[in-house]
Amino acid sequence: MGIIHNGIHDEMTKKQTMKRHVSLFIVFILSACFAQPIPESTPTAGAPFLIKPADNPYVPRPEDINLQIGGVILTSLDLVERPDSTPVRVALNLLGSLPRACNELRMEVADPNQQYQIFVKVYSLVNSNVKCEDVFQQFEATVLLGVYSAGRYTVWVNNELVGDFVSDTR
Repeated sequence: MGIIHNGIHDEMTKKQTMKRHVSLFIVFILSACFAQPIPESTPTAGAPFLIKPADNPYVPRPEDINLQIGGVILTSLDLVERPDSTPVRVALNLLGSLPRACNELRMEVADPNQQYQIFVKVYSLVNSNVKCEDVFQQFEATVLLGVYSAGRYTVWVNNELVGDFVSDTR
């Protein structure tokens, strides 16, 4: 009877082992049927860049090195979309005054930074050796900003926010 008992026991062990293998095989097959989600790469915006520089008649000149920096009073600043240009560009309009009649207006338009900010520095220059009346000189100036890579940009003049615009240039 011990031999039969061992045979029955061996047969039960084989059945249990077979059941385990079949169960594991079924689980393996089923897990292969259910595709695991693969995270898709999210397109990230690249760093902003300048495609075409600003049309700036007030850009600093080499001879400015001999002049003294003066102030400027800005009374009105705005951004205006220029649909007459291709691609559409944005103009920065400024109204203000210079402290003396012989001061010259200068503007430096920086390339956009990583936060899509364009900083514009507005100031005046004067030759300190020239006698000049201390009379405010009114000015109206426009700078056509450059063409920029796609993104939403903010424009800052002398560290003050003027506004924002969207460039869809690719």
